[in-house]
Amino acid sequence: MATVLESLAVVPRSSSLPSAVSFSPITARRSSVKLPHYAGLKLRPITATRSAASYTSRIVTRSGRVLCEAQDTAVDVAPITDANWQSLVLESKSPILVEFWAPWCGPCRMIHPIIDELAKQYIGKLKCYKLNTDESPSTATRYGIRSIPTVMIFKDGEKKDTVIGAVPKSTLTTSIEKFL
Repeated sequence: MATVLESLAVVPRSSSLPSAVSFSPITARRSSVKLPHYAGLKLRPITATRSAASYTSRIVTRSGRVLCEAQDTAVDVAPITDANWQSLVLESKSPILVEFWAPWCGPCRMIHPIIDELAKQYIGKLKCYKLNTDESPSTATRYGIRSIPTVMIFKDGEKKDTVIGAVPKSTLTTSIEKFL
């Protein structure tokens, strides 16, 4: 299903920016107005409520709004490769969580938000990275990755724990807490 945006409304959270910026695609091409860059944009359908004598139902309209839902304290889980594995993981003094994943893997997409939450939750205590097994096959082979997603925890350059599959956040939290 494709959605055509008829207009774009950006609602910044910062008080130093205007309260809302709206433009139509036609006027945006002609003007030199530059909008602030926001990460974490999501398309959310506009909903309306219709009341009748005996029922109330929600109706989703075909047009949508783009809303910025990025947190002010966003933490990006950095990608890691074969080239920087040694310096970022094996030589690190702090505990490291690495998610081995691939773009075509459905369960990997399910666990990505959990890894992002854990990175925010353990900021300053644990570093989180994501390694694409298609782009960095030698590291995945060295650690015997046969199924993805696989999450490994390293401490002082040594592999301490491995969790295989799309597991609940509580499972990963339990594993992390053992090494903090």
